[in-house]
Amino acid sequence: MATNKAVQNGNKLKWNRKVWLLVIGIIFIASTLRAPLTSVGPIISFIRDGLHISNVLAGFITTIPLLAFAAISPLAPKFSKRFGIERTLLFSTALLAVGILTRSLGTTSTLLLGTSLIGVAIAFGNVLLPSLIKLKFPLQVGLLTGIFTVSMNLSASLAAGISYPLASGELGWRIALGIWFILAIIAIIVWVPQIRKSKSESNIGSETNKEHIPLWKSPLTWTVTLAMGFQSLIFYTTAAWIPEMLQSQGMSANTAGWMFSFMQFSQLPATFMIPIIAGRRKDQRPLVIVFGVLYLVGFGGILAGWTSLTVLWMILLGLAGGASFSLAMMYFSLRTRTAHEAAELSGTAQSLGYLLAAIGPVLFGYVHDITNSWTTAIILFIFTVLLLVTVSMHAAKEGYVTPEK
Repeated sequence: MATNKAVQNGNKLKWNRKVWLLVIGIIFIASTLRAPLTSVGPIISFIRDGLHISNVLAGFITTIPLLAFAAISPLAPKFSKRFGIERTLLFSTALLAVGILTRSLGTTSTLLLGTSLIGVAIAFGNVLLPSLIKLKFPLQVGLLTGIFTVSMNLSASLAAGISYPLASGELGWRIALGIWFILAIIAIIVWVPQIRKSKSESNIGSETNKEHIPLWKSPLTWTVTLAMGFQSLIFYTTAAWIPEMLQSQGMSANTAGWMFSFMQFSQLPATFMIPIIAGRRKDQRPLVIVFGVLYLVGFGGILAGWTSLTVLWMILLGLAGGASFSLAMMYFSLRTRTAHEAAELSGTAQSLGYLLAAIGPVLFGYVHDITNSWTTAIILFIFTVLLLVTVSMHAAKEGYVTPEK
């Protein structure tokens, strides 16, 4: 394939100017895919009080992007097939910048509209970056996926950490939300050189076989989808409720917030190393066992109420979350034969997966309300981990979503 020859030389990657520009572009676009979302949670009270909205509407702000992911993810491969993957990513990043700016204008309607645009824009990046990596770096999928996921999670952690100080200071919550517009603009500028390439290089549809086999007919598609969904459900539900769970065990709000940030940063080593290890193995099931054990020990420690070891539980949950997320992203490349299939699998898995994830925060909050305790909710976490491990053991087994022809 012409595109791959541009960056590959046998089994080695030619780190020339062209490749460096592409990798830097991937890093900056990846960094825009979570920061606009994780910056909301810590300052939700400022937004609620500033706009005089209800708790229900304030909570819905964090759900809108997940619903947008579910609705838009299947469409991303179709856009990239028609316009080219680089141009589609440029358009989505521009839409993201518009959404961030709109969200920070200071009215309820612009908050909802901007959040919706952000969700639509991020859905394109979620789906297309893994397939772009498979297309451009077929022999270094693990390394580039590690770089991609670390960039995404590092910016997410930083956003979660600095949004509260910004909102509580003189700048206010509007600037705390709007500051990520700058990052989106930088990503656009860095990505522009990719648009100057020939159209044929950026069209992942060029790999499509004439005899197209629907991915939904493969059981592997569904286990990959459920793996994506359950790990996302765990992440977004812990993001919503872990601080409050810790507060119910006697921890101060400030300390609980720092514990959550610690968990976020603990994801980084796993998000970098797991894709590299997974890319070198035909069978990734041992990695599933590892993150399953980490999850169970972490949630088990919280369930037991051993608050003196909370830092350890956060580290274990962070490592498990980083491992399960990055492995789920690797499935899109490891279980497909072409970049087009990777985009389709990514679109399907993220659409249904994020729809499943959207249920998590509401369901766990409801369980807490009817039991007036977090104990049942934590047990539900453990049950979800067991479901995740079960489907992941199938998804991590060597194979492809389409049969060999």
